[in-house]
Amino acid sequence: MLQEFKTFVSKGNVIDLAVGVIIGAAFNKIVESLVGDIVMPLLTRILGGGLDFSNYYIPLNGQSTTLALTEAKKLGGVIAYGNFVTISLNFLIMAFVIFQMVRLFNKMKKEEPQAEPAPAVTPEDIVLLREIRDSLKK
Repeated sequence: MLQEFKTFVSKGNVIDLAVGVIIGAAFNKIVESLVGDIVMPLLTRILGGGLDFSNYYIPLNGQSTTLALTEAKKLGGVIAYGNFVTISLNFLIMAFVIFQMVRLFNKMKKEEPQAEPAPAVTPEDIVLLREIRDSLKK
């Protein structure tokens, strides 16, 4: 069992997957920063000067909507839709970038020269019939 595990781990696909997960986690931080530090402040500026999407919520226990989200959560349940909007935007940006990367890799793959397929081998009975035909013509 240990030998099988060692073979499994040493395969290239497992290593590629691990590298992909590590790069994906690092890329996720970049996207979070892009959304949180650049996109969302611009949206809040455009939509209402100084609004913070992360503090948008619907109170479920009669809390005041003027409280910060953390304070409102302490007083009871809330639907934090602003946080959901931010996370959804993170996902959309990440999905779009990954889609573009896959699209680029697929395009690169198509441009690789393909080996010419080998000509089809003629069955032996067809070859024999052709020889008979040619000998009858003579």
